[in-house]
This record gives sequence, C-alpha cells and structure tokens, in this order.
Amino acid sequence: MCGIVGVVGRQANDAIDVLLNGLKRLEYRGYDSAGIYYVDSMNQTDQVVKAVGPIKHLEAEVNQEQRAQTGIGHTRWATHGKASLTNSHPHVSQNERFVLVHNGVIENAAALKATYLQDVTFTSETDSEVIVQLVEHFASTQDVFEAFKHTLTLLEGSYAVLLMDREHTDEMYIAKHKSPLLLAVGEGFNGVCSDALAMIEYTDQFIALVDGDVATIRPTSYEISNLDGIERTPELFTANIDQEAAGKGTYPYFMLKEIDEQPIVMRRLVETYLNKENESAIDASIVEQMMEADRIYIIGCGTSYHAGLVGKKLIEEWTHIPVEVHIASEFAYYPPIISERPFFIFLSQSGETADSRQVLVQTNEMNYPSLTLTNVVGSTLAREATYALYLNAGVEVAVASTKAYTAQVGLLAILAQRVGDQRAIDATSQIDLAHELSMVSLAMEVVLEDKQQFETLAHDFLATTRKAFYIGRGVDYYSSIESALKLKEISYIQTEGFAAGELKHGTISLIEEETPVIGLITEAHTAGQTRSNLSEVASRGAHVLIISNETNAEPTDQYVIKNVHPTLQSLVTILPTQLLAYYATIERGYDVDKPRNLAKSVTVE
Repeated sequence: MCGIVGVVGRQANDAIDVLLNGLKRLEYRGYDSAGIYYVDSMNQTDQVVKAVGPIKHLEAEVNQEQRAQTGIGHTRWATHGKASLTNSHPHVSQNERFVLVHNGVIENAAALKATYLQDVTFTSETDSEVIVQLVEHFASTQDVFEAFKHTLTLLEGSYAVLLMDREHTDEMYIAKHKSPLLLAVGEGFNGVCSDALAMIEYTDQFIALVDGDVATIRPTSYEISNLDGIERTPELFTANIDQEAAGKGTYPYFMLKEIDEQPIVMRRLVETYLNKENESAIDASIVEQMMEADRIYIIGCGTSYHAGLVGKKLIEEWTHIPVEVHIASEFAYYPPIISERPFFIFLSQSGETADSRQVLVQTNEMNYPSLTLTNVVGSTLAREATYALYLNAGVEVAVASTKAYTAQVGLLAILAQRVGDQRAIDATSQIDLAHELSMVSLAMEVVLEDKQQFETLAHDFLATTRKAFYIGRGVDYYSSIESALKLKEISYIQTEGFAAGELKHGTISLIEEETPVIGLITEAHTAGQTRSNLSEVASRGAHVLIISNETNAEPTDQYVIKNVHPTLQSLVTILPTQLLAYYATIERGYDVDKPRNLAKSVTVE
C-alpha cells in the first residue's frame, strides 16, 4: 500500500518540507519510488520531481532553495509497471493541465483506455495514469469538479486520489474508495494523508474520509460530498498520538495495523531477497549447506510452528529434500532419531523464544548447521545460530502474530526456491517468485478492502458461540490450525483446527446445533472431499462458513479469495481468518492486542 500526502496553503512557504517529511513518515508502508508536485503561487512556478529508490534520492532532486505553499506527494510500490521515473507518481495529463497521485488499483483501466482514451499518448504503464487522462478528457466539455466526479463514477477497484489543476492551484480535489485517506485541518492550511502520522507534526485535527467521499479543499475551507453531490459535515477528531501510539497511527489496535501491513511485508521481502542487486542477501553458504543436507528440521512454537508446516510443503516441493517440523518444547526433551547430515531452521518472531533456544543449544553442541529466521536483528537465536536471515516485517506489537507469520512463510518460499534453483529442480526454475509474491501482495490487498464483510461474518458466526472448528486438507489443514490459534488466543472461543477427513474419526461427535465450522478450500484435488465433510457437519446442525479461492469456488461460499500461485495460496488464505479473529474479539468486547495470560515473547520454558 502506497503513501499519499498533500497540503494547501502552508503560510510559512514550507509545503515542500511538509511533503517530504510526510513521505518519510509513510515509509513504513513500503515503496520503491517517490515523487512530489509543488506550487509556488507567489512566484508563479511549479514543478514535478520524482526519484526511484528511497526518499533521500527524491530530496536530492529537489531544489532546496525553492519555496511552495501547495503540493502533493506519493510513495509507490510497483504493481502496474516496473519501478521507474515514468511510472512514479505524480502523473500529468497529456496536455499537462492536471497532476494526480493515486493509491489503489483500477481494475478496469484497460477497458477505460479502449473506450475513452484511444487518442491519448500514455507516458507510463500504470493504471493510475488512466484517471488523470480521463479527467482531462471530460474537462474539455465539463467543469473540472464535474469531470473529476464523472471519472470517479467509471472507476472499478480502489482509490485514494489527489488531483490538482494547474489553472487553479489554490485548491485540490480529493476522493476515497477502499483506500485510506484523511483530511488534516490546520491553522491557515489543510492537508491530506494516508495516515495521520504524515501530518501530526503540523496538526492533530483530522477528518476520516469514508468510501464515496469527494471533496474540494482550499487553504481555509473544504467541502465534502458524495458523487451525487449530497454534502456532509463530518466531525473532526483529535489524533492523540504519543510515542507508543505513534506505532499504530490512527488504528484502534496494533493487530489491525499489522494485518494491513502484510502486503507491504511481501514487497519488502521481494526487495530484500529477490532484487538482483541484493543476490548476496542470502549467504551462499546457507544454500550450500541446505543442498548437502539429507534432511531439514524446522523448529518452532505456536504460530512459527504452523509457518514451518507450510514451509515443509514449499521446501519439499521446490527442493526435493525431506523436511520434518517439530514443536520446540517437544523436540528439546523428546528428540527424534536425527539423520546423518541434518540442517536446522529455527523460526521465531522475537528471536528470544526459550523453547527454541533450548533446541539450538543442543544442536550447537552436536555441531549441526543451523539457520534462524527472525524479525529481530541481534536477537539470541540470530546470534547463536550458524546463520540468520531477517523477516524485515517491522515491529510486531500485538500478541497474536500476523505479519510475522506470513513473513516467515514468504521467506521460507524464497529460501526454498534459491535451493531448488541450485539443485536444478525444473518446477522451481520456472517460477518468477518476485512476480508471484507481488501477486500475493495484490491479492492480500483485495482481502483487506473487504473488512466490512468480515466484521459481518464475525457477528453472524462467532459473536456468542462457545466453540468453533476450522477444517481443511493439505496446506488448508495447516492454515486451519493457525486460524484456530488466532481465534482462540484473542477471542477466547475454544477453537480447534482439524484435517477435514479426521472429523468422522471422533471429532464430529462435538458438532451441535449452530456450532461454527469454517472450511478452507483452495486445493482442487481435495475440494470435493472437504465439501463432503462440510455437508456431514451441516446435516448435524453446524453453522458452516466456507472460504475458497476462485478455482474452487461455488456460488454459496461466503468468501472467495483471488487465485495466486498454488504453492503460495496459503499466504492469502490466512488473511480472512485473521480478520475473523480480530472482529470476533471486538464483537465480544476483549482487548485485541493484549489477550489474557499471554505475552508477545515467550522467554521462559
């Protein structure tokens, strides 16, 4: 998810600083290029400045002696088109009258081009440029604001849009649909941003725009309405952001923020480990030792253990090396017979998990090679293992792990492909993993746009129940046990994840009238069997909720996720279940971030 910031009428002539500082505060959202457009009304000059890479590259391109009162800025993560200056925002219309920045995805961009813009020469590969070209197209016969609204009515997908007209630089047009956008109300100026952090240095007064809002903002005024022209007068809220709260911006809980950050985490993994300029990010010795291993042992606890189960499928399929996954606390005291040439992988969000460290101490004593995948640089497990790779997911505060889980699975996939490539496994070499993980990121964003639907499902299925079940087969079974853990640990619903075929071997006796049973169906070769199991529990009164993917969907399924590469599908499947856990907990009135009896890092056995 990209970042947006805009300002109209900074009296101190420091709009450029406001834009650059705002973009820096939005860096956590992930990006690979950035740009600003600023206007100096006093001297009647304006300029678009862009740069690929970090904000410091953009700063270097900006004339530090220039002043401005108005402008818009954007950080972009490449989706439609590679990271380049031409694909970076802001985008300018063909006749250079309009300038725009956009967050989101316009799903019908190609159709709009073909219908309205056949004579337009596009300068970028992006879907975003379609918006600014459409505005210019309609502005030839309509008032600019009407042309803007006309354009919005044609868009399918999601957007947070800031538009400026070079003929009227004292105002800005903005709109929101499924992408976050706030109006920042200051003294003598107004601003716009994706997150209050971008403007908190200048004001603590904000308006949360809602889907369908369209507005005109000026230095000392703003008008907000819907696309039908019906105005609304929203209430200001004060963003009381202290040092702790700054980590979650305007989110009510860290968990929701961390769920929302998962597309960014996928992109960051791609940038860190799959960028050709960073080929050394994974030490060649790690790959060599994994190739020499006759068996790989993955050690984890809780969510990390579940990530290891998914990792087992990835590694075995892409490297053809056998993998065992073990719960750390069991392995430490009941170790299996270890193969002759083992390689150990330790999964831990904190890198301080006591049970896992107990195993690492034992494997070090036996001089077995080991690798820690963790989110915390310099943590104990990272220091004491032979090697360490970092998730780069950013600080995870909520006790219920979300983004660290998907980061672990994503990094295991990257590692598996690297080893598979070296072993010349055909199935692995044909995968463009950077592209596939980018598609995962986009599919995640689609899920995250549907929060209202999951809030409703949580109310309907989980608001009052005492128990619940997740079922699935194969990797859907692994997702089921992680999903069950998420639900039980924060909502206190007694939830179990089962292999769907195991229900009739005893567990089906627990099914009562209205017992929630959530089925995960994303693998075609077992979809029929899982649906049969769901029919069995439905006939006994269960309240059945089905989450499937496009390939395996049926019309009665409550939620359908986008298809991605089959081996990576579980990275998307898990997000609906995280949101169900979150909203079930809210529904039941509990603290999402701090469930009872649990700590973020388990540092004692």
